[in-house]
Amino acid sequence: MDLFLEKGYEGTTVEEIAQRAELTQRTFFRYFSDKREVLFHKTEEFEAAVVDGVRQEKAADPLERVVRAFEDVASSYFDSRAEAVRRRRRVIQSSPELQEREGQKMGRIIERASAVLIGEGIEASSARFAVELGVLVFRRAFDQWAEAEGTTLAATIRVTLGQLRGLALTIPTAP
Repeated sequence: MDLFLEKGYEGTTVEEIAQRAELTQRTFFRYFSDKREVLFHKTEEFEAAVVDGVRQEKAADPLERVVRAFEDVASSYFDSRAEAVRRRRRVIQSSPELQEREGQKMGRIIERASAVLIGEGIEASSARFAVELGVLVFRRAFDQWAEAEGTTLAATIRVTLGQLRGLALTIPTAP
């Protein structure tokens, strides 16, 4: 992470990463297919935790289920590693390639969590809309939390959901 922040993602080589970690390049490639994977290591675990959270949550409101799943993941992972998560975020923001990869991760969550809700009988477009809104709440809260100190990501997610619900109540509907 230090190298990415010092030299930029594009300016950092696998050789430099391996040297900094006191590894050979061969050893590096045993764990990671490329330097991008250093930043996205365990992404599948994050995705699975969110989807499992949606599956296990029993609230009737599908949006609430998605938000609670993100809150649980935030409490168990992000808040305890706040500084490392914020550093990773800075690296990802510096590169369109990494931003695209981050977006793909969220797209997979949308697909998989929507499938869970649909499988439980929620109408497909409503299920997908709820998950898309839940991802939006998470992403917006994550950005706010990453720029602030003194709050948890889970609390920021809850506040952001409140903002969304408040907006939904105050925006006039079209005739």
